[in-house]
Amino acid sequence: MTHIYTRAEIDTVLPRVNVIDEIAQGFIAFSRGDVEVPPIGELLFPENAGELHIKYGAIKNDDVCVVKLATGFFKNPTIGLPPFGGCMIVLSQKTGVIDAVLLEEGELTNHRTAAAGAVAAMALAPKKLKTIGIIGSGVQARMQADYLRRVTECRNLLIWGRDAEATKSAASDIEAMGFRVAISDSIDELCERARLIVTTTAAEAPLLTLSMIRPGTHITAMGSDTAEKNEIAPEILEFANVVVADSLAQSAHRGEIYQACKAGYLHRNNVVELGAVLSGTALGRTSDEQITLVDLTGVAVQDIAIAKAVLQELTSKRE
Repeated sequence: MTHIYTRAEIDTVLPRVNVIDEIAQGFIAFSRGDVEVPPIGELLFPENAGELHIKYGAIKNDDVCVVKLATGFFKNPTIGLPPFGGCMIVLSQKTGVIDAVLLEEGELTNHRTAAAGAVAAMALAPKKLKTIGIIGSGVQARMQADYLRRVTECRNLLIWGRDAEATKSAASDIEAMGFRVAISDSIDELCERARLIVTTTAAEAPLLTLSMIRPGTHITAMGSDTAEKNEIAPEILEFANVVVADSLAQSAHRGEIYQACKAGYLHRNNVVELGAVLSGTALGRTSDEQITLVDLTGVAVQDIAIAKAVLQELTSKRE
């Protein structure tokens, strides 16, 4: 029997899930070769500032596989609708029967994305942080801050966004999480003070340039999840000591690594995978002075990990 779970039901059990650990273990399994992830399906609706992503995959010899539909329509708030939507479908690997449909409305996607940022920071950010910098003022700006407070003791945060009112609102929400928040007048000022920088925008032209980046900086770039988006100047990836992909396969077609390779600033042989860094089979940061960058394009293993963990909690609650 197929069970359909609403967003409200999902919200009641999500706090019980250690999302950061689930995502970290998912990345390790993926880099070990234990997860099958086909290429992303994608439809773009530029006239409506919208996009649909289809991500799916399976852990080898597991009981289930997961298909996720995720939408982002960024004009929606102007007509009273949320910008994100979607659902996750959990199917049996043995029979093909749909075990469950999680009507998560983009919430699980947002949490697994934010958790990946926390995992990246745990693995590669300098140990002694004085200031975190967040570029952007949307949902992920807030959620990245929320998840970073779970993995770092740093509570000083700078934020920069294009829209002054939206940035002020995001700053207020992040302040309520326990951060001391200041709004930066420029990205250069933010880069001057922050050694952990998270970019969370849908920019199609670089916001960060090489001259802005100081020694000892870690950058988590999570906005560029299509071939068109680009937040980081390619020269930064050439100059960085360590460049990390969530998926080497996906980085050939989308994200900051794709942009840098296409522009001739980076060779794919100089990129390692996040799961390999987490497992210790690839080197990450080895000194506080290094510049490191993680390119998060979003991998189906994250959806598998969070869907399975949430479904387990929902099933336990039902029983």
